[in-house]
Amino acid sequence: MGRKHSKYDPPADLEPDEEAPPAVTPCWLCGRPLGKTIVWHHPVPKSRGGRDVVPMHPICQQTLMANFTNSELQRHATDVDALLANPNVRKFVDWVAKKEPDFTATTAKKQR
Repeated sequence: MGRKHSKYDPPADLEPDEEAPPAVTPCWLCGRPLGKTIVWHHPVPKSRGGRDVVPMHPICQQTLMANFTNSELQRHATDVDALLANPNVRKFVDWVAKKEPDFTATTAKKQR
């Protein structure tokens, strides 16, 4: 016997009468609203035991990867202010603040 309704659909009595506007999620690093492409970044790298993820723009994640090693990211963990203390990251965040959410560009290579 088939189901009358999908088990994944919410019950009809719980559906809102009016559609609420979608919640705007900010980027973990720059604080701008996220666009269509969202990267789920591990603040503490998976190779270092990190399990938590945060939403970011792809360009913001690329900037973190270009400026920090996995051990540095592990030390900073979820402290965004410590990451923003890096002059390269601060300069990037100040620059990207005026860009649209789906803005992409090439980022600098790792400086090693």
